[in-house]
Amino acid sequence: MSNANLIKQRFTPLQRALHWLMAICIIAMLFISVGMVSTIKPQYLTLVSIHKPLGITILVLAVIRLIVRWRDGAPPLPVDMPEPMKLAARLSHAVFYVLMIAMPLIGWAMLSAADYPVVVAGLHLPAIVSPNPALHSALWKTHQFLAFSFFALILLHLAAGLFHKLVRRDGVYEAMGPTGGSVAANRPD
Repeated sequence: MSNANLIKQRFTPLQRALHWLMAICIIAMLFISVGMVSTIKPQYLTLVSIHKPLGITILVLAVIRLIVRWRDGAPPLPVDMPEPMKLAARLSHAVFYVLMIAMPLIGWAMLSAADYPVVVAGLHLPAIVSPNPALHSALWKTHQFLAFSFFALILLHLAAGLFHKLVRRDGVYEAMGPTGGSVAANRPD
């Protein structure tokens, strides 16, 4: 590929840092969640004590990330990328933002409905709904369904990243990749 086909457009360093920090937090959360639902041993309480503040951390990071995204935008997608792929990229990112914000809020509401405290860094967060066992049950089911949906979206996101890196080689992966380098404007022939 000639240098004329290379562009330097990438997400900002802050956007990349937030992306990879949140990826670590969310993957950790998935493993913690699986551990929580698969055990009744004393480790359950330890996992719950990590799950709650990690969820709030993800919520705060997601809001910061959304603000940074609105402020800084995103690099353009490759000009030769088919329109259905562009639409899928935009929709999947919108769903990611919805889930990164909705999941912690639903979890917080679920705990509030069960009259359980949410403690982060020694601070007791206020309940966001009144105690209500039926609401707790509905929120728990919603939280669980969205967690499985989130996991499926993460797998699709990883597959898409690998597809762009290894098959299309179009620079999409490098735009958010943790390392530097030029980003290809078009797929090499």
